[in-house]
Amino acid sequence: MEVYLPIAEVQINVLLILFVSFVIGFLSGLFGVGGGFLMTPFLIFMGIPPAYAVANEANNILASSTSGTLTHWFKKTMDLKMGWMIIGGGLVGTSFGMVTFGYFKEINKIDIVITLAYMYVLAIVGSFMLRDGIMEIDRIKKKVIIKKKLHTHYWIHGLPLRTRFKTSKVYESALVPILLGIVVGFIAAIMGVGGAFLMVPAMIYLIGMPTKLVPGTSLFVTIFVTGFVVASHAFAYNTIDLVLVLILITGSIAGVHAGQKTGQRLQSSELKTLLALLMIAVGILMAYDTFFRNGSPAIKIPTDKIVEISEFGNTIFNLSTKYPIIYGISSIFLALVAGVAVSFIRRKVSQWRTERMNKPAMY
Repeated sequence: MEVYLPIAEVQINVLLILFVSFVIGFLSGLFGVGGGFLMTPFLIFMGIPPAYAVANEANNILASSTSGTLTHWFKKTMDLKMGWMIIGGGLVGTSFGMVTFGYFKEINKIDIVITLAYMYVLAIVGSFMLRDGIMEIDRIKKKVIIKKKLHTHYWIHGLPLRTRFKTSKVYESALVPILLGIVVGFIAAIMGVGGAFLMVPAMIYLIGMPTKLVPGTSLFVTIFVTGFVVASHAFAYNTIDLVLVLILITGSIAGVHAGQKTGQRLQSSELKTLLALLMIAVGILMAYDTFFRNGSPAIKIPTDKIVEISEFGNTIFNLSTKYPIIYGISSIFLALVAGVAVSFIRRKVSQWRTERMNKPAMY
């Protein structure tokens, strides 16, 4: 089933995009991190220009982050004060990232910049995670127990503006989460990711937050960072394609919930090792696709069918061209509505199951 994307100006196979987005969503739910660092490269592999892949995956992440944040809000497993600090830095970092993105886009070097960013970031972060995962698995096999401090203090914690975060039970410089936000925001603008694969380990090992508060706080931050990224791409560069966004959201949401159930059966050390291997593999594929292929899509179902732009596609194109602000707001609204709807549906289903299990049997 072929569809022409009116904004990205490429022809895609809908079933292929749905399948890949479902698989990436499944892996995201399985590993407990956002799937942007996986989905964006695969969109590029399927022939979508990197600048468009970054913008539209950010829109997709906005939807899934909204859904996940509400789930943690209901459970009260997030630190809002810490989140707002990171968001403050994140908006600053995103602004710098968008300026950098615009500069390299203007000189026609943005594609290679995005590729290099994925290659180096995934290789570095994946290597550290692989090392930690293998060490944890080895300790479990040897039944070695290491007593760790509740929170290791580094020089950065002693910087000015010491603040007490009651929910996370830490007392340290407010500059720590702000600086983390700046880094995450900058990377999100360039790579089209929510930054969870950097934010989560930093929250645990650098900030010292309790593990149970990390996922919810990370998702809360991601809403604002990716929302700003989406708005910036829509207003400044006209790279948001609502046709592609709708396809991505549909596949990802279904995959995330399936992955979350499966992930509950695996140990955290095994998940960390698998995720690390996956990150390194994607980084290697990005390098191969950029420097060794002849420019044709690496993942594509062969077809001779030429698809013309549909009426819906024409409407999207005209809206984005004539009313970019309304179009940008519409793309954000779509992601937020999808995320909220899925979250409430999931909550209702959970409540129904609980009531059914607690209902006395009829004899």
